[in-house]
Amino acid sequence: MKLVVGLGNPGSRYEETRHNIGFKVIDKAVETYNARAISKASFYGELYKTSDLLFLKPSTYMNLSGKSVLAVKNFYKIALEDIIVVHDDIDLPFGAVRFKKGGGHGGHNGLKSIDAAIGKEYVRLRIGVDKPAHKSQVADYVLADFSPQERQCLDALVSYAAEALDALLRVPLEEVKSRYSRKSIEAMCL
Repeated sequence: MKLVVGLGNPGSRYEETRHNIGFKVIDKAVETYNARAISKASFYGELYKTSDLLFLKPSTYMNLSGKSVLAVKNFYKIALEDIIVVHDDIDLPFGAVRFKKGGGHGGHNGLKSIDAAIGKEYVRLRIGVDKPAHKSQVADYVLADFSPQERQCLDALVSYAAEALDALLRVPLEEVKSRYSRKSIEAMCL
C-alpha cells in the first residue's frame, strides 16, 4: 500500500491558493484512479482508496498536516518509503516540477509538521509556485490565489504533476526524475 499526500488548507477560502496545489493534484489523481472516499474522523482529513493506493488531503490546516499523515500511516502500517507528499515550493519558478527523497523542509510548514510526525525520508513531488519579492511576504503570497496569468497554465500544470505522480507510483524515482523534472511549464500553455 502506498500513501500519496497532497498538502493544502481546507475550505473554500483557500481552494484557489498557491498553497493548495497539492490538493488539486490529489483531486486529479482520485478522479484518474477512481478512488473511493473513506470516512473516518480519526484520519483528520479526506482519504480516498483504491486496492493498493491511498490519497490523503489533510483537513488539519497546513501547519498540522503531520497529525493526519501519522494517523493514516499508523492505521494502514505504511512504510516511510511508501509515502509521497505533493506540495507547493516557493524556491522553484512557477510550473517547475521536481522530485526528491528526504532533505529539509525549506520553511514549508506542512513539511515541517510531517517531518516532526514521521521523519524526513519520504518522497516529495515539488511544484514550483515562485516566490514573492520580499521574504516578509511569503505567508500572504502562498495564501493568495494564483494570478490570472498563472491560472491560464494551472490545469496543464496539475495534469502534468498528476501524470508524473502516476509514473512515481510505478517506476523508480531516478527514472521519474529524468523523465518528468521540468524547469517551467510555460511551453505547455502558450
